[in-house]
Amino acid sequence: MAHLLGAQSLHLDFGTGTVLDEVTIGLEDGDRIGIVGSNGAGKSSLLKILAGRLAPHGGQVTVSRGTRIGVLDQSDHVDGSLTVREAIVGAADDHEWASDPRIREVMSGLVPDLDADAVVSSLSGGQQRRVALAHVLVDDHDVVFLDEPTNHLDVEGVAWLADHLRRRWARGRGALAVVTHDRWFLDAVTERTWEVVGGGVEQYEGGYAAYVLQRVERDRIAAATEAKRQNLLRKELAWLQRGAPARTSKPKFRIDAANALIADVPPVRDQVQLARMATARLGKDVVELIRCSVQYPGTDRPVLDGVDWNIGPGDRFGILGENGAGKSTLLRLITGDLEPTSGRVKTGMTVRVATLSQQLAELEEHANERVSGVVKRFRSIELSDGQEMTPTQLLERLGFTSAQLKTQVGRLSGGQRRRLQLLLVLLSEPNVLVLDEPTNDLDTDILAAMEDLLDSWPGTLVVVSHDRYLMERVTDQQFAVVDGGVRHLPGGVDEYVRMSRDRRAGTGGLGTFGTGSAAASAGTTPTRATTPSDSSEHAGPDTPRAEGRAPGAPGVSSHGSFETVGAGEASGQGADARAGSAPTSPGLSGAERRALEKELASVERRMARLEREDEQIHAKMATHDHADYAGLATLNDRLRTNAAETAELEERWLELGEQLG
Repeated sequence: MAHLLGAQSLHLDFGTGTVLDEVTIGLEDGDRIGIVGSNGAGKSSLLKILAGRLAPHGGQVTVSRGTRIGVLDQSDHVDGSLTVREAIVGAADDHEWASDPRIREVMSGLVPDLDADAVVSSLSGGQQRRVALAHVLVDDHDVVFLDEPTNHLDVEGVAWLADHLRRRWARGRGALAVVTHDRWFLDAVTERTWEVVGGGVEQYEGGYAAYVLQRVERDRIAAATEAKRQNLLRKELAWLQRGAPARTSKPKFRIDAANALIADVPPVRDQVQLARMATARLGKDVVELIRCSVQYPGTDRPVLDGVDWNIGPGDRFGILGENGAGKSTLLRLITGDLEPTSGRVKTGMTVRVATLSQQLAELEEHANERVSGVVKRFRSIELSDGQEMTPTQLLERLGFTSAQLKTQVGRLSGGQRRRLQLLLVLLSEPNVLVLDEPTNDLDTDILAAMEDLLDSWPGTLVVVSHDRYLMERVTDQQFAVVDGGVRHLPGGVDEYVRMSRDRRAGTGGLGTFGTGSAAASAGTTPTRATTPSDSSEHAGPDTPRAEGRAPGAPGVSSHGSFETVGAGEASGQGADARAGSAPTSPGLSGAERRALEKELASVERRMARLEREDEQIHAKMATHDHADYAGLATLNDRLRTNAAETAELEERWLELGEQLG
């Protein structure tokens, strides 16, 4: 692989402490790097130094001749006087950029709904950020540096970006380095991980899932002072293993080793205990939307139209939808901040709703107070495991140090203020918690801590987030707001992404940049969540009745039933999806599939044998005469041979997995 860029002995110190110290790293053709680390560790600074936008205080960066570099950092802004077209493709004529498939794809993926002649200054902050990202991606770069590229992208936009980056370069060509808190995105696009910690950079093979496993193992061997951190990461790994199957297929680490490591880890959530405590605190009624419609003055159609939705005690619901689909309107109905134009919202007598909003306005009144002074007004809270935690213990659990307790709220970083905001919301003891994009400004460690805390929080949870990992991690059922309705997603986020793509199919995908009109394809018509009283009225001949299914089963709330038509069912694949059978890869005959499965099993057996042989060799080396250099060298050569063969087998294992789907 060709060397593209290298950094040697980097040193960076802004006067408040060393950020980077003697860091030596490099990028080669084919590298796909995810950069993680705590807030303030130096992730963005490292990216700026490598991109040539920040001069280090020591060391140097060398770039191979002819290497083209594209950069998107958090401070990038587009010239507000330009049009959208000019900001992305410059002064190129329409026929020039329209003939380039990459430019057409980027525009249809990131700015399909924007007028090409609109002035950038008239756009929202999120739209301007998408324009800036499109400007970077339309060019043909050898190296692309992206700092928080998923900010202001919805779930479908994040999925599109991941797919684009996977296909952007041929295998073994180009290099990508990305800083993001979106763990699903990291797993989807990266193959190596750099952790910026303690002024240095620790390097790991694999994406986020592999990084978690290796870091758990490192912490397990480390000193006992790291015990709390290790336990949290072990629980995070338990989620990775027990969650979506795609997470367990990541390369570069052994599934058997992971299973052994988490064998004694309890389930992420004790749902029985959560439901029991939630019912005790809330009763049977929480929030029920009955034929609710909302239409704003001056608009020609309602944002929400005849929605029936029942939220019960202990429910953990995630809400997905495009920007402007009505997610925020739905949240305001739930919290009581908005009255429906028609229909009504029935709220339980004991319900206490709290919202973690995207803004931090509620902290402004405490700007001149110390953190310790703000939290001491609150009492301890009880979690579902029976544990009672004081405000100070909760602060520690969310990553605050004793020194930060003495800091004024106004002097906290964005991530620290976000954590304090969450803590104050929880300390107010709500029994219904609404989270609106809660991942902003939080690093991956703090996100894991927040998820761990929410696992034992006894109440009803409603989450709106573009962070796919968080959505799958903390919610049990997902819903889509689409065409004025609320549609249950038995297939979760994957079903939503498929549904969104189906809706765009046949449009040319160019929006105002190209031809074609938006039209929903078959199978994507939204359906409403219905209450038990009307489920039989709306159910079709193939729709299961609530009384025929167990409470809490997929597609059925324990407080009502849902009429749903999944994207897979609409295309004739619903039976396989419901039965849990693996989809058949297109183009494979039965005989070809059996042959590939047989080879895959053979590869896995060989990898297991090599692993056992390596263990035996290590055991021999531990007891071998250290003066017998020739014998040790022979054993070491055998380990190298095994490592090379294992690498080849892993590559073939991945290829077979891709062919089998």
